Amino acid sequence: MNPARTNSRSSRSRFGSSTPRRSGGGQGRPGGQGRRPAAVSGEFALPKTITPALPAVEAFADLDMPKPLLAALTAEGMSVPFPIQGATLPNTLAGRDVLGRGRTGSGKTLAFGLALLARTAGQRAEPGQPLALVLVPTRELAQQVTDALAPYARSVRLRLTTVVGGMPIRRQVSAMRRGVDVVVATPGRLKDLIDRGDCRLNQVAITVLDEADQMADMGFMPQVTALLNQVRPEGQRMLFSATLDRNVDLLVRRYLTDPVVHSVDPSAGAVTTMEHHVLHVHGADKHRTTTEIAAREGRVIMFLDTKHAVDRLTQDLLNSGVRAAALHGGKSQPQRTRTLTQFKSGHVTVLVATNVAARGIHVDNLDLVVNVDPPTDHKDYLHRGGRTARAGESGSVVTLVTPGQRRDMTRLMATAGIVPQTTQVRSGEAALSEITGAQAPSGIPVTITAPVAERRRSSTASRGRRSPASAARRTSTRRSSFDAAA
Repeated sequence: MNPARTNSRSSRSRFGSSTPRRSGGGQGRPGGQGRRPAAVSGEFALPKTITPALPAVEAFADLDMPKPLLAALTAEGMSVPFPIQGATLPNTLAGRDVLGRGRTGSGKTLAFGLALLARTAGQRAEPGQPLALVLVPTRELAQQVTDALAPYARSVRLRLTTVVGGMPIRRQVSAMRRGVDVVVATPGRLKDLIDRGDCRLNQVAITVLDEADQMADMGFMPQVTALLNQVRPEGQRMLFSATLDRNVDLLVRRYLTDPVVHSVDPSAGAVTTMEHHVLHVHGADKHRTTTEIAAREGRVIMFLDTKHAVDRLTQDLLNSGVRAAALHGGKSQPQRTRTLTQFKSGHVTVLVATNVAARGIHVDNLDLVVNVDPPTDHKDYLHRGGRTARAGESGSVVTLVTPGQRRDMTRLMATAGIVPQTTQVRSGEAALSEITGAQAPSGIPVTITAPVAERRRSSTASRGRRSPASAARRTSTRRSSFDAAA
């Protein structure tokens, strides 16, 4: 416990204590494979709560939140909270610190976001001094959190911005100088703004760490602790993580005071709506097996270890007639954003990715994730798989394993506490199709292009850097090609 934070948590409630009229919560629906034991190897024991938690609620209307926020929820078709929301919101609205253990897709963004917005509503930040902060490990997750919270922030007239690397810093600086109430940030870029003198955290009263375990795994712990040391010491902290290892334990012990602990999903983010399959394949047949799975009806994310392998498989799939696109750290942020948009819209049906896509990408109705290259860490397995079976939906995680990888995969599954279905498969066989929907590709090469409007913007910007005469010569040619493409 941080000795500097010994004030009463109840005094931080913005709207007074509420007495929820109903208790609720409960588990997600059972089914599928992948039930897990009570703990995963290497995790720490959950802290004991000194002050009893408030009971859960079964409806957003039971919560003491600003009326515009409740109206925004109704407008978005939200009336019944997910279990982690119903359990945490009564306590976060009362100003309590929270340790939330919930897998990706469990609804935790609104679990912390609604309380953050409700308790910040009515205030106005000074330039460069935000009032609330959400720290996340990746750019994609930052954008997802921002998109999820934006309509609710607008409803209570709070200014929300994203601060991430890979994007022009001057825009983020301009936003800070105009004044931002809530910042969603990755640690590195936020540190850059602070070092430049464009941002100060001394007025931040509510801090959220989302995917804390991933930030620790990515080596952000020194930056995260440095940032936490700059926010108001008596402020509210909320920490959410799918897994709880010793690095997260450091944050819990140092920065959370008498936290309310919620582990709504089974112990370490177990996914009871998810099926886990290990497919034993021969090395010589692995590529063909992968291609047939990619050619299935519907969307699929395929994970590989390296950027080079991702690019190579993507090109092979395109040559085979599969609408695939690559996503990895070597792509610019605009490229990554465009690829995700195309995948979500169905313009691209196969997303071939490194672990950059294993966190923070929310795609509705995605029912299959394939580990073409098996992960080496059980947490990577959990977070890759977390792209499917989100928010109570069902889904499957398939891992292709060659003979030399079987022993390591058995150990990884044991560490994760998962008992998968194991099947020997070959390309073209019925067993492969039954599990994954695999089918033969068309063999007709395809090309994935940017939308016409985007190409027009790109070419216009490019023409602006040429001489007037050159620009004039190219304009008519390009316009005719655009019209033909349309």
